[in-house]
Amino acid sequence: MASGEENPQDDAVPLLRMESVGRTGLDPVSLDLDAGTCCVIMGPSGAGKTLLLRAVADLDPHVGETYLAGHACSAMPGPRWRRQVTYVAAEPGWWDDHVAPHMEVPTEAVALARRLDLPDDVMAAEVARLSTGERLRLAVIRALIQTPSVLLLDEPTAALDQHAAEKMSDLLIERRDAGLALLIVTHDLGLADRMADQTREMRHGHLDEGSP
Repeated sequence: MASGEENPQDDAVPLLRMESVGRTGLDPVSLDLDAGTCCVIMGPSGAGKTLLLRAVADLDPHVGETYLAGHACSAMPGPRWRRQVTYVAAEPGWWDDHVAPHMEVPTEAVALARRLDLPDDVMAAEVARLSTGERLRLAVIRALIQTPSVLLLDEPTAALDQHAAEKMSDLLIERRDAGLALLIVTHDLGLADRMADQTREMRHGHLDEGSP
């Protein structure tokens, strides 16, 4: 990323700013997110929450503009944007049959896997043989070791039992407190209570204020 994009954000500029971001099925959304904060979006299935995350990650055609520390998404190559504003889908995609090739820093990946109660040999595993919860935890690890500025998470605890979900939220809270900005879509009230600095509700493609 260019040097101007790596500088700490100006105090007057939010780390992530959405200005009228919308598409079919999603009314225009304007939202600011500062470094070291977490916004949780809740609402029924089919409300448009995933559409918003994918638009912010610049994965689907959309209107409006999103800025990272004042730098417009439209002025940045897609791969560069998505490395800093990283989306983890509810069912993540994989480009290799095995886990290890997806991890840029293997030693960090192993350490984070242990934090999330994954077995030591998980890096050698075949992706297809893993459970949905294991794949999701590994996708979060894959994203974290790329050191994004903003992490967009779609139902990060949906396939996890309570113990694994608490481990996940502990790790995300640690990263949030270290400066990572988080935009999380979830139905998990416990996760929202633990992590959210702001909570919003989406219904029928429209984002309203949620719980304070």
